[in-house]
Amino acid sequence: MSKHILICTDLDRTLLPNGKQPESPGARAAFARLVSRLEVSLAFVSGRHRQLVEEAISQYQIPIPDWVIGDVGTTIYQLKDNKWLPWPEWEQEISLDWQGLTAHDLRPFFREFKALTLQEESKQNRYKLSYYLPLETKVRPLQHAMLLRLSLANIRASLIYSVDEETSTGLLDVLPERATKLHAVEFLMRNKDFDISNTVFAGDSGNDLPVLTSAIQSVLVANAGLDVVEQAQYQSLQEGSESALYLAQGGFMGMNGNYSAGILEGVAHYHPETRHWMEQDDEQ
Repeated sequence: MSKHILICTDLDRTLLPNGKQPESPGARAAFARLVSRLEVSLAFVSGRHRQLVEEAISQYQIPIPDWVIGDVGTTIYQLKDNKWLPWPEWEQEISLDWQGLTAHDLRPFFREFKALTLQEESKQNRYKLSYYLPLETKVRPLQHAMLLRLSLANIRASLIYSVDEETSTGLLDVLPERATKLHAVEFLMRNKDFDISNTVFAGDSGNDLPVLTSAIQSVLVANAGLDVVEQAQYQSLQEGSESALYLAQGGFMGMNGNYSAGILEGVAHYHPETRHWMEQDDEQ
């Protein structure tokens, strides 16, 4: 049997074709064939909370994953026999960064920052504090000021900025320092005996950058924005991880490299033996 491969993918505008660019016909079906293989495990890595992940699975008819890293890395579930089983050890690990405080406890730290607007309660959780902010906001100085305020209380946090292209809105998540998508993926790899040689991550946006620019084999789908492409290239060069970043180009199996077509292209780039697993006439 071939080696076991872990595919970790973001959902919105990575696996889900809900961006402005077209999806290649048959790309999601080929992705479903790939992840149906016994040699492949699948994890969704998303900013969505559990209910929204379930809605996406139903709406887009995408495969049921083995694990879901949700809420930008603050929750991990294993899906087994149609049950969502939370991973309490993950919550214990990230809780140390906030000195026993919760996201609700942190809200008073940022009341003076007028650019920040709290997102809806359904988008908050115990270890995820999420804000909207205008696109014209100078993000780095704002992040610096927020982190300084937290550091005075000995709170270690990650501030993850991304843009919702559909609404042209800035999104800023305050997370425990170890609760990024990167650390959650590394936690999953460590506990399920995967390493950087048999893991592939796929993403498209700013909150995917910590993984895209790490040592983990990664693919940036072709529909990603130019700003994300430039940031990914710059940061991976700074980190010395440029060989672990693949930019989907299109042309693979006659597809355009957008969404699931880009994921397939990236997986085949790192693991060429998987191509025939994606093809329609392949049998396990």
